[in-house]
Amino acid sequence: MELADILAARSVLYFKDVSNKPQLFERLSHEASETTEIAQTTILAAINAREELGSTGLGNGIAIPHGKIRGLAGVTAVFARLAEPIEFDAVDDLPVDLVMMLLAPVGAGADHLKALSRVARLLRTESVVEDLRTYTDPARLHAVLTAPVEGTYAA
Repeated sequence: MELADILAARSVLYFKDVSNKPQLFERLSHEASETTEIAQTTILAAINAREELGSTGLGNGIAIPHGKIRGLAGVTAVFARLAEPIEFDAVDDLPVDLVMMLLAPVGAGADHLKALSRVARLLRTESVVEDLRTYTDPARLHAVLTAPVEGTYAA
């Protein structure tokens, strides 16, 4: 599974005005709702329910909130780069500025895990993370995230 298969260009965002996790989840769930036609409240409830089990903040300023949604057609991603890092209760206690939200249909265990693995691997790549923190243009961010070979993309 390639990230380009689940991350639409319009689902890559740069937020200048997000200051906390609830606000971030509200904005991400709104975007996902527009893309998937699933109610924003349904998406928000799934993400919050998963977050209550433990923070999805992986460390190094990166978070991958995720959830399963009944009626969703397939795995879907929404990425946000934040202008200012926010408190996220991450494993290293550092604030988060790079967020990839993943949504999967209920019962899509293997696809959900493949997507989580792919995103986690990509966001552990130092050059990718550096580029994501350099750019603010959503098109450039999308190019970095969906490059066929990790860490390389058209300039």
